[in-house]
Amino acid sequence: MLERLAEHGSVSVVDLSAELQASPASIRRDLQVLEEQQLLKRTHGGAMAAEVIYELPMRYRGGRSQEEKRRIAQAAVRLVDASVHSVGFNGGTTITELARLLSTGRALKVVTNALNIAADLSVRPAIDLVVTGGGVRPESYELVGPIADRTLADISLDLVFLGVDGIDAEAGISTHDEIEARTDHCLMRSTRRVVVLADGSKIGHRAFSRIAQIGEVHMLITDAGADGAELDRIRAAGVEVTVA
Repeated sequence: MLERLAEHGSVSVVDLSAELQASPASIRRDLQVLEEQQLLKRTHGGAMAAEVIYELPMRYRGGRSQEEKRRIAQAAVRLVDASVHSVGFNGGTTITELARLLSTGRALKVVTNALNIAADLSVRPAIDLVVTGGGVRPESYELVGPIADRTLADISLDLVFLGVDGIDAEAGISTHDEIEARTDHCLMRSTRRVVVLADGSKIGHRAFSRIAQIGEVHMLITDAGADGAELDRIRAAGVEVTVA
């Protein structure tokens, strides 16, 4: 429902009921719950986007393209071989899938600014976990801003995995929030190799704030749903592309 609202700006109970095969009463109840969370404004016969809606909160994005994200994560985790002793993660649903798969059987230092990923990894004895600190961005559970940036400026990592909201051969990699974009760029600068994880819907897409130019990305892992012509342009820009 929120995805349709983000796409169209408004939705009707009748259309949602037909598309989701749910009763109008169920749709109205769900709209009421979402309004209580300040994620939309109900209208007569439907709902319209609240002023703050420009990005689906992460808790509502977890089920989208789930199988594709899992395959991307499986391809990514193979990069954490014996030569890798430290990795960095930002937030996002695909990066979260990768963190869940991380099981090296050896000591590994992990730096992240994502609270949900930190919670998952904190109970794994082989993981030497560092959390950046910073201000919480509720939409993505990430810690961002000057405190996070200063932490990342003083570290050096072997490999960084980055989730993004868009990757384009001309515009580079981008996200919805300008403060998050700066923190993501600080994370990129801490490593010798940057691997972007992005499902096919992100390929050729430009979000509000640029994180970095395409030349700062070493590898992209995506899925078969990605636009082939755009992937060719990204390859031509010097990025290694893996389709999971």
